[in-house]
Amino acid sequence: MTQKILVLNGPNLNLLGKREPAKYGSETLADVQATLNGIAAELGLTLQMDQSNSEGTLIDMIHAARATCAGIVINPGAYSHTSIAILDALNAFDGAVIEVHITNIHAREEFRHHSFVSARANAVIAGCGTQGYGFALRHIATLV
Repeated sequence: MTQKILVLNGPNLNLLGKREPAKYGSETLADVQATLNGIAAELGLTLQMDQSNSEGTLIDMIHAARATCAGIVINPGAYSHTSIAILDALNAFDGAVIEVHITNIHAREEFRHHSFVSARANAVIAGCGTQGYGFALRHIATLV
């Protein structure tokens, strides 16, 4: 049986490819998912990819992953910097967690320099564009 990995995207990532393409690139979440599906097949992983603009929905998805997934790749978007609730949900998840940010949050506005999610993450990938998702999937495969 293959290991299932949840790739979870937070607020505004549904606009990827349309919102500030100079900063976030022109790839859409569908493009990212197509790339990740190929990497997952290569690694023998099953992929589930979700996105929500709602903090509560993201928490519910993390809770559901406790019973079905070996790992979570998460781009919490702006919730990185504000959500202790998402951190608490991730702390209740026993599998590996990789945090991804398309931009380098440490080179941006001061309020983006701290991520609550990083306290739970096994690794953090930031500033690699959408390629960071692939890096995260390859790394999580070594952890699960």
